[in-house]
Amino acid sequence: MNQEIAALLDLSHELGREERQLAILSEGSASARLDGGQFALKASGGRLASLDESDVTVCRGAPMIELLDRKTLPDATIEKALLEARVDSAAKMPGIESIFHAWLLTLENVRFVGQCHPVAVNQILASPRARDFAEHRMFPDEILFCGAMSVYVPYADPGLPLAWQIRERTRDFIREHGMAPRLILLQNHGIIALGGSAPAVLATVLMANKAALIFSGAAAMGGPTFLLPQHVDRILARPEEGHRQRPVDL
Repeated sequence: MNQEIAALLDLSHELGREERQLAILSEGSASARLDGGQFALKASGGRLASLDESDVTVCRGAPMIELLDRKTLPDATIEKALLEARVDSAAKMPGIESIFHAWLLTLENVRFVGQCHPVAVNQILASPRARDFAEHRMFPDEILFCGAMSVYVPYADPGLPLAWQIRERTRDFIREHGMAPRLILLQNHGIIALGGSAPAVLATVLMANKAALIFSGAAAMGGPTFLLPQHVDRILARPEEGHRQRPVDL
């Protein structure tokens, strides 16, 4: 089995663990960059917790990325393009979320992407405090594994409209910060984690979930109290903090 696909399966199983409440049934998706402009991702209808190699579809990224420049297209046209993007015409149907996976995997240092719907995070993303959660940080490890701030994407119809919004908001973030984000938050929908390895993606998801629990608990007691920008910058600049990240960035 291809090494990247093996890592993709491991990531999927970790994201799909029932006790973590990150995804249930066929929720969520995960992908891995391959050579030659191709990528592998969970096929439509697959379950993260029990994903096997037959549930993974390898696609060409370029045809999907081209769809983003159209912004809106009939559903039948999109479905036809997704089917034609498969490397193996007998492979399972790629999901509609494969469009944003294809684009995100072209970003520098991004080799794996995980998308899920954590209960703890979604109860914030479905509230008026969603943008606060995206743009502020509460504790050092949240900064290390989720970044200084997250991309916040207002609600958009799942499919091409959502993929277009993800691309535009992520481009804005890169222009401002000079690097790809670790975490993208989708209003009333879920989260997307980006990383150079499958363990890095999982670490971001788990830390985002922990941060959401802390945020909700602090909000119930009149908070949260956010770290100041200078505190965030100091955490990012401390050399020993980079060593703590290293085990999941390999």
